Amino acid sequence: MTLSFWRYSHLALALFSSLFLVLASATGIILAVDAMQEKTLPYHTENFGKITLGETLPILKKAYPEITELSVDHNQFVTLQAIDQDGNDINAYIDAKTGKALGKPIKKSEFIQWVTGFHRSLFLHETGRFFVGVISFLLVLIAISGFALVLNRQRGIRNFFSKVVKEYFTQYYHVVLGRLALIPILIIALTGTYLSLERFNFFMGKEKNQKEKIEVVSTPKGKTPSVFTTTLLADVKKIEFPFTDDPEEYYIIQLNDREIEVNQVTGAVVTEKRSPMTVQLSDLSLNLHTGKTNAIWAFILAIASINILFFIYSGFAITLKRRASRIKNKFKAGESKIILLIGSENGSSLRFANAILKQLIAHGEKAFITELNSFTVFPKAEHIIIFSSTHGLGDAPSNGNKFISLLKKYPQQQKINYSVVGFGSKAYPDFCGFAYEIDKQLENQNWAERFLEVQTVNDKSAAEFVEWIKLWSTKNEIPLSTTPSLYNHVPQGLQKIMVLDKTLVSENEPTFILTLRANLRSRFNSGDLLAIYPADDTRERLYSIGKHTGNIQLVVKLHQHGLGSEFLNSLVPGNIIKARIINNKAFHFPQKVSKIALISNGTGIAPFLGMIEQNKAKTETHLYAGFRMETETVSEYKKFTSEMIQKQKLQSFHLALSREAEHFYVMDLIKRDADFFIDLLLQGGVIMICGSLAMQKDVEAILDKLCLAGEMKSISYYKDNGQLLSDCY
Repeated sequence: MTLSFWRYSHLALALFSSLFLVLASATGIILAVDAMQEKTLPYHTENFGKITLGETLPILKKAYPEITELSVDHNQFVTLQAIDQDGNDINAYIDAKTGKALGKPIKKSEFIQWVTGFHRSLFLHETGRFFVGVISFLLVLIAISGFALVLNRQRGIRNFFSKVVKEYFTQYYHVVLGRLALIPILIIALTGTYLSLERFNFFMGKEKNQKEKIEVVSTPKGKTPSVFTTTLLADVKKIEFPFTDDPEEYYIIQLNDREIEVNQVTGAVVTEKRSPMTVQLSDLSLNLHTGKTNAIWAFILAIASINILFFIYSGFAITLKRRASRIKNKFKAGESKIILLIGSENGSSLRFANAILKQLIAHGEKAFITELNSFTVFPKAEHIIIFSSTHGLGDAPSNGNKFISLLKKYPQQQKINYSVVGFGSKAYPDFCGFAYEIDKQLENQNWAERFLEVQTVNDKSAAEFVEWIKLWSTKNEIPLSTTPSLYNHVPQGLQKIMVLDKTLVSENEPTFILTLRANLRSRFNSGDLLAIYPADDTRERLYSIGKHTGNIQLVVKLHQHGLGSEFLNSLVPGNIIKARIINNKAFHFPQKVSKIALISNGTGIAPFLGMIEQNKAKTETHLYAGFRMETETVSEYKKFTSEMIQKQKLQSFHLALSREAEHFYVMDLIKRDADFFIDLLLQGGVIMICGSLAMQKDVEAILDKLCLAGEMKSISYYKDNGQLLSDCY
């Protein structure tokens, strides 16, 4: 069956049953907690599972002259109905080893009785029980369709528990928790369905018209073991005691799977009545559904019920997120010059395409956007742009699975340029596989002319998407925005970060240092990125983090009309901002290397200050930094590095000032220490660069010349080998 079938089935079932599932899950949690709480009551008999009837019955007979009935409940509490030595009626929990009364049986509180009634029938009597049964069955179908969706996403049963790519919070935990809770939820649903069917005698058609079959057990010759010595009290549900000592009066013992009459003298089974299979299945279903026989299972059921509530929330959140990216058109397909075709599983590529559509229309272009599965003849089209994700093993997303056949069905009547942009994750081996397949199929159409080679975007990277925009805009002469923040989606759930300290800017010192405190649960390292949203919109600004005494430290240059820098400069200690921390493992301080050279200019020094402070292993580290002139901030850097050199966390600090009398650039320092850098690369050391892109290009060009002069491999080799790391902007 197709992915869309399972997805729409999953959604439709959830929509129909969501209200009832919320009520059933909420009450189920309460009842599961109550089942766990019952296990804590002090009415247990020590080593209960090893006690036989032969051990406990004589003790009870001695302690109580007249006994009517003994029962064992689901908690393995033993209840005795008898008359004691003083003639008092006894109805109490007892210790099966000593016969001592432990307490009186406790009735369920009115609240638990109310919750139980509501959970079973919604107080609608038989109609309510019918509805609960139907909802239980729908939950079975929801679980099965969810299982099918996870199988499709994870590419088969073998990868069922493999890593899930995290696109956003609700999507990630909907899948992860769904896998873990699948079996408990299926058990809840199946047992709930069975109990409802059993309530309406669905399985009792034939048995109802038949008389109970009682088997008379013939006593074999020779000595047979007594039931009292072979039967454990734990296997007993109820014992009805004989009224007198007359051998013709029997014990009636109800076990889990049968009821027997036992001779009170010999312990021999006189008659045996087997419980119908439906009764045994009903008991098993009840125990599994309620968790009343096992505290651990009751806890699992409570967690599963909580997960059902989360699945309802996260499922609708995912649906609303997809709908938020729905298609809106100003022009009709038949009159449009540029056609945008979308293949998307979760709506992310549609978000990028909508941003392009708005800009094209703003530039006076007639553009139309639609799904790949809506491909048809476009009589006035001059350019087709395809944005498509990949699903499963290089397969089409659900709204693009008919595109290849439609492509052959609807040949265009004029020459049309085409561009393909693939969206995917490099965590999967079939990265953008369907985008490449589309490109290949279009190449074989006589009306299609490739405008650009396939461009790919990993993990919804706005920066990578902008690279395609630059190529397309330059060739097509339509100026689209190349600002990544325009295509970024402002994430939900930004954390609150407090401003601890900020240095002042002046005419001679446009750079300031900002110290921030993240919440205690945040984990970050120097080299990670802090993303802020100064205008509370999609525009994102990223700053390299230096970790200083456990806090976030940023070095920021104030730019006139700079959105991010002016926002940060306006902050004062005590202010709270909303931001997110982006893990940037590719630019963390290297471990287990012989030497490290840190090269920065301007504000690029921020992460390096934190890395040096965190250099507990005292790896040989050298800092090269370039600034325009000596300022108070630079003096603070010199003071800090001197302290780090004394602590052996830094071996040397090389400063280049480009606007002083004896002006130097960072590149001059590298040329001066050419032998050091060549030796560092040959020994497997690492060079890290942070600052401006112009500086990065200059540094890499110089290093490449040094490598060629030293008859070494090109700098690109060391880059691919992980010995040259950069984070420039």
